[in-house]
Amino acid sequence: MLDAISNFRYFWDTIDIIIVALIIYYLLSLIEGTRAVQMLFGLAAVFVLYFLSQRWELYTLNWVLGHFLGSIILIAVILFQQDIRRALAAFGGNPLVLKIYHGKSEELVVDEIVKATSFLSNRQVGALIAIERKNSLADFVEIGMRVDAWVSRELIISIFNPTSPLHDGGVIIGRNKILSVGSFFPLATDPDLERELGTRHRAAIGLARETDAVVVVVSEETGTISLAFQGNLTRGLDATSLNNRLLDLLEIKRGQTDRQRIFSRILRRKQAGKTSV
Repeated sequence: MLDAISNFRYFWDTIDIIIVALIIYYLLSLIEGTRAVQMLFGLAAVFVLYFLSQRWELYTLNWVLGHFLGSIILIAVILFQQDIRRALAAFGGNPLVLKIYHGKSEELVVDEIVKATSFLSNRQVGALIAIERKNSLADFVEIGMRVDAWVSRELIISIFNPTSPLHDGGVIIGRNKILSVGSFFPLATDPDLERELGTRHRAAIGLARETDAVVVVVSEETGTISLAFQGNLTRGLDATSLNNRLLDLLEIKRGQTDRQRIFSRILRRKQAGKTSV
């Protein structure tokens, strides 16, 4: 009888730990890419300094930090008030389900890219958009100007506006965010490339050869939409064909939820591991 009760207690302890872990993960995903992350590291540094002052017997510093950390709950509420408000609002919108994923889904991001590309194509405004896959594009992000913003058609269109100082460079998108603008990519200099290909198309081909990124190009002269992948350039795409190609290359299934997408990726990796063996 006692063993059954203790085992039942272990079950509820496990549920308790899982719920706390999900809440912590949700909060971390909510503040990802915001200034709250820097403030969190700052508070962690204060805690480390407090314990070091105890160990090294720095009494004055320890007294100051002790009084500071004594009001840590109030300090946390003041520092993270906007993030707490946003988290409560998001949780209040769906109180029965804890939203693990924050931001737009991958399919919505593709839709924003396609709509922005179609808008620019109809007005013959040049554009160069690189979408990160497995290979990191961090080196090219450093060349440009960091943005770290959610993907939207309005933002993409404004970036490539001819009056914008950043319209000549490329946009890098990764983790469903615009990571940088005004980035420059390596140019393909093959003599057998068509002479009519401009700098944007050669930059797209060059990046597609060095990485596994998917690069979308809009011609400034003709408004033609092209897509570069693995060193190959596909030209003359419309909105529908571009959308389908992006979904296929980024391995996004239509109408699939984020949770289903995660499980499908895990399954694909396991299958790839079996075939390689």
